[in-house]
Amino acid sequence: MLNVSSRRSSLVKQLILITTLCFTSLSFAQQVSPTTQHEHPQVEQNTTATPAEQPTTSTTNNEASQPTLDPAVTAANIQQAEQSLDHDLSPWGMYQNADIVVKTVMVGLLLASLATWTIFIAKLTELLSAKRCLRQEMAALRNTKNLKQANEVANTFSKNSLATLLIEDLQEELELSAESTSHEGIKERAAFRQDRLVAASGRKMNAGTSILATIGAVSPFIGLFGTVWGIMNSFIGIAKSQTTNLAVVAPGIAEALLATAMGLVAAIPAVIIYNVFTRSISHYKVMVSDISAHALLLLSRDLDRKSYTASTTTTRSNVTKIG
Repeated sequence: MLNVSSRRSSLVKQLILITTLCFTSLSFAQQVSPTTQHEHPQVEQNTTATPAEQPTTSTTNNEASQPTLDPAVTAANIQQAEQSLDHDLSPWGMYQNADIVVKTVMVGLLLASLATWTIFIAKLTELLSAKRCLRQEMAALRNTKNLKQANEVANTFSKNSLATLLIEDLQEELELSAESTSHEGIKERAAFRQDRLVAASGRKMNAGTSILATIGAVSPFIGLFGTVWGIMNSFIGIAKSQTTNLAVVAPGIAEALLATAMGLVAAIPAVIIYNVFTRSISHYKVMVSDISAHALLLLSRDLDRKSYTASTTTTRSNVTKIG
């Protein structure tokens, strides 16, 4: 019983001690809380005051970090930007605003392109007309049996007919070699003269095509020169304006690139037309060679016929003498 009562009394004492400690902690917490509440407004005031001071500091730092700009340079940049926005970027507008050197290059390339198409129209008309005449003449000479018939048919051709010239050249060689007894020599000399006439006709038809080759080879480099000059002026403008704004220098670069575009426009058709004319003139020379070969065939036939006639006459005379 004594042990039980002692345990109860110890438990009661512990409970009283715990209760006392709890009340003591609560009273201490109530005393500390007003002081903390008085201190919070000061912190809030400090935190509210700090943002007010930060703009001033950041503003001064930004002002210190940014370089001072010259008002004159800024005004010039603004003016150039406004001019670039109002810049006419059509081909005619770019030509008008281009440098004098670039303008000269563009005019030269335009004249080269005009010369290309002029030669194309003139030479195409000449080639088509010459080929049509050669076809008609070859068809008319195909049925002739000897050089005399061919000469009669050739007299009906036009005045500047190449077939007439070839046949007349053979007639002239026969007259010059009338006293010659070597028919092989006559054939050789006639073939040589015919070859010269065929080559001369090819050179005559090739007249003007060398200009196309020159334009096709040189025009891209001339246009490139204009582009380099224009881009150089654009970079000089960048250095003077002290700005890297692309809108300011883009018109000058576009004007420079227009020179290259015109160079290609002049060169590409010239090269194509030159190649077309080269093949067409080669075919024309083949047609002239065919007429020349036919005329030489008639000459050879006439010479062999004369030899046969002469030999037959000699044989008959010998037989008559023997008889």
